[in-house]
Amino acid sequence: METRRVPVADGVELAVDTWPVAAASPDRATFVLVHGLASNARLWDGVAARLNERGHAAVTVDQRGHGRSSKPDGPYDVPTVADDLASLIAALRLDRPVVAGQSWGGNVAVELAARRRDAARGIVCVDGGWFEPSRTFASWEACRDALAPPRLAGRRLAEVEGYIRGAHPDWPESGIAGTLANFERFPDGTIAPWLTFDRHIAVLRGMWEHHPSKRYRDVRVPVLLMPAGGELHERAAGREAAVEEALAALPNARLHPVTGDHDIHAQHPVEVADAMADAFDEGFFA
Repeated sequence: METRRVPVADGVELAVDTWPVAAASPDRATFVLVHGLASNARLWDGVAARLNERGHAAVTVDQRGHGRSSKPDGPYDVPTVADDLASLIAALRLDRPVVAGQSWGGNVAVELAARRRDAARGIVCVDGGWFEPSRTFASWEACRDALAPPRLAGRRLAEVEGYIRGAHPDWPESGIAGTLANFERFPDGTIAPWLTFDRHIAVLRGMWEHHPSKRYRDVRVPVLLMPAGGELHERAAGREAAVEEALAALPNARLHPVTGDHDIHAQHPVEVADAMADAFDEGFFA
C-alpha cells in the first residue's frame, strides 16, 4: 500500500491509499473504494487486500473533511463530493474503474455515475446509495436533531477502543483498526473525530438535499446493490422498499445482500470483495 495526496479542487487534496498488484493485467479493472459519513479509507483495507489477491488494483480514499484529507469549511453537497471523485480518477489516470461506495459513499457513487457517465465502468452500492432522509423526516431540523453525531472529542482512546471491540466482537482486526482511524489521537491519550461536528452536519445537510431516486434513470453503467441483511436491518423503516425501488429504477442493476452490520465492508471484507470480483469475472461490469 502506498499513500499520497491528490489535488481535486481549489484548496482540497484527498489522501489516497493505492493498492497495486505485482503484475497488473489490462483485463482487470481497478476498484475505487469510497467510505461513508464520519468514516475513512482504512475501513476498506480488508476489501482492498482481498481484491489484490483476486488480481485487482484498488484505491481507497479519505473524502473531503475526513481522515487525512483537506478539511475545508465547505461545500459538502453530494454533487461537489462526486466531482472530487471524478477529479481523483482523472488525476490518477484510472481507466474506467469500478467505484464502490458504502453508506453516504454509495450516494456519492450514484451521483458520480449520473453526472460523469464516462468516469466509471460500474458502481457498487454497499448498504447505501438509496439513502434519502428527506423522505423519512418532516423537516431538515428533525433530520439534524435525530442524526447529529455524539460529541466524542476529549474521550480517551482506551475507552473508545473498548467500546468498538465490545460492539463488534466478530470483526477482523482490519475493521477495528479502520474504525479507530476515524479519530485523531493526542499525546494525553484522548481522541477527536477527524470529521468535526460542524462538518458532519454539513455533510448531513448535503444528504438531506440529495435525491438519489431522481438520479437512477441517469445511471447508465451496471450497478451492484449490496445491502446489509439480517433481522436488525430488515426492521429499518422503509429500507427494503428503498432498495427495491433502486433495483427497479436503475437501468442495469443486480442485488447481492450480505448478512451483517451496516459496515459490512469492515465486518466481512472477503465476502464483500469476492462479490465485487465475481461480478467482474462474470462480465457484469463489461
